[in-house]
Amino acid sequence: MENINERRLRPVFDNLELGNNKKAIQEADKVLKKNPNIQCARALKALALLRVGRDEEAAKLEKELIVEKPCDVSTLQVLTFYYRETDELHKICSLYSNAVSVCPGNEELMSHLFMSYVRINEYKQQQTAAMQLYKFRPKNPYYFWAVMSIVLQAQRGPDASNKEKSKVLLALAQRMVDKLIQSDKLEAEQEVELYLSIMRYQEKFEEALEFYDGPLCKKLYPGAPITIKIELLRGLKRFEDLFELLKKFLLEEHDRWDYYQELIATCFALDAGNDEQIYIQKCSEFIKHIIEIDAKVRGPRLAQLELHRQMREKGLKNANELLGDYTELMIQYYNTFGDRICCTSDLKLFLEYMDADKRPGFAAKLLHECGISSTTLPESKNQMQKHICALQVSRICGSHATMSTDHLNALFTALSLHYEHGVGAFGANLLSTDIGSSDPYALLAANVMYDISVRSQSSERLVEALCLLNYLLSNSPSNFHAKLLCLQIYHILGCGTGAQSILQSLDVKHIQLDSMGYLHTAQLPIEGIPSIAHQVYENTVKFFQSSQKDTLEYLAMSYKFGSFSKLEEFMKFRDRLSNSFHSALNLVELQLLEIISCAGNAKQNITALKNLSIKHDVDKIAWDKLSDNRDLDVMIRWDPAFPYIDETGKVVEPDGMKNKVKQTESESFVQDMELLQIRSATVRAIAAMVELITGVAPNDAAAHDLPPEKVQYNSRILGILKTHWEEIFVRLSKLNYQPTSQKYLVNLLPSRLHLLLKLPYKEFMSTLCDFVLQLWNGAKSAEQTGASLKTLLKKIGEILCKNISDHNAEQDLFWNRRTVQANVVGCVEILSIATFIISIYYEKFLGGSQQVQAKKGKRKDGKGQNGVVVDDLSDAEKANILSQVLKELKTILNDCDKALETWKQPSMTTSLVTTLAAMSLDPQVDTIVNNTFKENHTTVVKDLRQILKDKIKMANK
Repeated sequence: MENINERRLRPVFDNLELGNNKKAIQEADKVLKKNPNIQCARALKALALLRVGRDEEAAKLEKELIVEKPCDVSTLQVLTFYYRETDELHKICSLYSNAVSVCPGNEELMSHLFMSYVRINEYKQQQTAAMQLYKFRPKNPYYFWAVMSIVLQAQRGPDASNKEKSKVLLALAQRMVDKLIQSDKLEAEQEVELYLSIMRYQEKFEEALEFYDGPLCKKLYPGAPITIKIELLRGLKRFEDLFELLKKFLLEEHDRWDYYQELIATCFALDAGNDEQIYIQKCSEFIKHIIEIDAKVRGPRLAQLELHRQMREKGLKNANELLGDYTELMIQYYNTFGDRICCTSDLKLFLEYMDADKRPGFAAKLLHECGISSTTLPESKNQMQKHICALQVSRICGSHATMSTDHLNALFTALSLHYEHGVGAFGANLLSTDIGSSDPYALLAANVMYDISVRSQSSERLVEALCLLNYLLSNSPSNFHAKLLCLQIYHILGCGTGAQSILQSLDVKHIQLDSMGYLHTAQLPIEGIPSIAHQVYENTVKFFQSSQKDTLEYLAMSYKFGSFSKLEEFMKFRDRLSNSFHSALNLVELQLLEIISCAGNAKQNITALKNLSIKHDVDKIAWDKLSDNRDLDVMIRWDPAFPYIDETGKVVEPDGMKNKVKQTESESFVQDMELLQIRSATVRAIAAMVELITGVAPNDAAAHDLPPEKVQYNSRILGILKTHWEEIFVRLSKLNYQPTSQKYLVNLLPSRLHLLLKLPYKEFMSTLCDFVLQLWNGAKSAEQTGASLKTLLKKIGEILCKNISDHNAEQDLFWNRRTVQANVVGCVEILSIATFIISIYYEKFLGGSQQVQAKKGKRKDGKGQNGVVVDDLSDAEKANILSQVLKELKTILNDCDKALETWKQPSMTTSLVTTLAAMSLDPQVDTIVNNTFKENHTTVVKDLRQILKDKIKMANK
């Protein structure tokens, strides 16, 4: 019978898998028509109904099934999928708990019950389920599921912050494993690894070390990493043993930089308080010995520099006597490894600790050592790489910052010629996946041209650099460094479509959407391309939603395969993804864009808002847990990293300095958090305003009459949100954040917060909330507030028109494009929100909604919600006030539409085209870049005008 049912249900499974949900419902109905009691068929139908949006019917079927306490594996699996899609993971626990009570002793069901607790982090319940499973089927994996559950209670459970309780739990976990060891039942290396971890968590380093060196560990875990022993010896402060152990392994593996770092830390620990520096000397001799026997590995030479650096940092004056001159060691390192791509980043680690007056001479010495002058070209690939390294170090030391603009122009020309020569001499027969060996010349050139553009406040050189980078990509299509610089330049110049095409060529996906997505999505809202932005936001939000479910399965699989060491790693990974700032911002921007793009009547717009599931009365963002997951080192940086002397003899502390870079990164995150506060508050306020007039929350399943208390609650929530909105701006005015510096190309772009604060967002949303509340309460003051709102909206329309007319008058239409575009987009956004809200209120009051009036009720004290005086305006009077605002809005929107039509398209100047032609770039990248800017302008104007035209229709009442 079971096989017959499986055969009957196969078409339902197949259609669900293919996404043919309607067909799946039909197939399920066919099966149920013949046999209405098949539980799996009903579960499949519920899942299909859920996927087509028939939530109520699906929920009814699900409830009927739960009452029956199914224990059929197929039915349970389908219901598990159902609960995952409804985000009701706790119900999976109840589902399998009921199944186990009906079918006690079923190993598979008990295993699923354990995994269901894993997915909701119920560590205590995990422990109980695992022990029940072990008692029924005494297998080691089940026993260690219970042990790991206890460890997690100690580390992440409710009692994790209580040291005493955590200590007791870890001791219990150790005793459980000790019991198995005494019974000689330990079987796998994962079990040994977990046992070692439990002892390390308790800081029982002596016991752990004894076990690590014991026969059982060697038998079951022969590949136990040496890092465990290093950690244990360090914990026991057995530095002499640790010193000898590290020397032993470094004699086997000469290039282990991590071992050298540990060795140096150990020698300082051993010599602490001693004047003779015995172990520092031993360490120095050992490193020199490794260099003698293996001169071609980087590890010992880096260790030499690191030891020298730390000795000087700690005030030990015999560093030169023991190791040699610091600068000479750096030059030796360059001479040995200058032909390797990593040499610049290696030297950068130690340049900071070189005397400031020696850095210019050091940079000049490197240029001399590579054997290339202003009149010579590299004769080999290795010589070219040494020249590139010397140039990069020179820029880091501040040499470009002190050059005149004429010298920078000459440097750009030289770098371009070196790049061309490198392509011709050493770039033949490259695969499409290869990065050209001369590409860093062009990357440096792009940075130099940005420097010139900032000095001249002109885009010409920057567009020229963009053309050079595009030429580089025609030769090396896989050079992601060039693509990232192109992405940055396109965003600086406000070219969203160009940035989008670059992002697509980078093929950013999976976790990169979180770590690198900020480079693109953070700028999209101000670039006026909603058709593209919507797709990017949607893809990003889908990634985070799916990753939430995927990471749960990683945890389950870790238990299944006994990979306990991976559990903590996966949990931390999941926490960072769950609390990703990038995820929160993208979701809010997507919701706001959906609202702005609405183009229907009131009913359609309310439905569209309902589908966004916005909780206006609950802040779903865990602000104190938001995680900054940006990869801020993804773009290669050679900007000045240390103080340097400028042409006037003044000491300059550049933005590229390590501490300043970290400070900038931290400040940018804080400012973006403020931006998210504003964007989130905007979305919630819009939802609250709609909730108030419709009498039904946008996320409710269906419209229903609300009692007066609920209406009062909604009105109070809107008042609270308005107060919260104003508090945000009061706080921001006091904090007075400054935009991040744009001195160098690789700097973080300023937060959109600053562009947003230049527009009257605060006044607009406050006035709109007041207007809505006064209308709702029937206050006569609504007429005056409506007039103030009209004045404000007219001002916003004028800002848009003035930005476009002023920009049209500029000679350089590229340089300020980003700022102008941001102002225009911001104005369109404000006008769209106003039209969205006011058109809904107009249609509701025009219809003479007596239900709304009845629900609102009258107050004997003559006051409505939030202390607003109630004068009981009729619906007709309210509609008339709203009509006047809509009439004004329509005029403003028409004026803005005409202004957008006149917006001049940026194009390259004749002089720039001539310059590019003289460079003989092939293919004609100037045409490609110019066309990209033309396409972007056309797309921006088209998309923004479409939004305005939709709003004009909505305002045409």
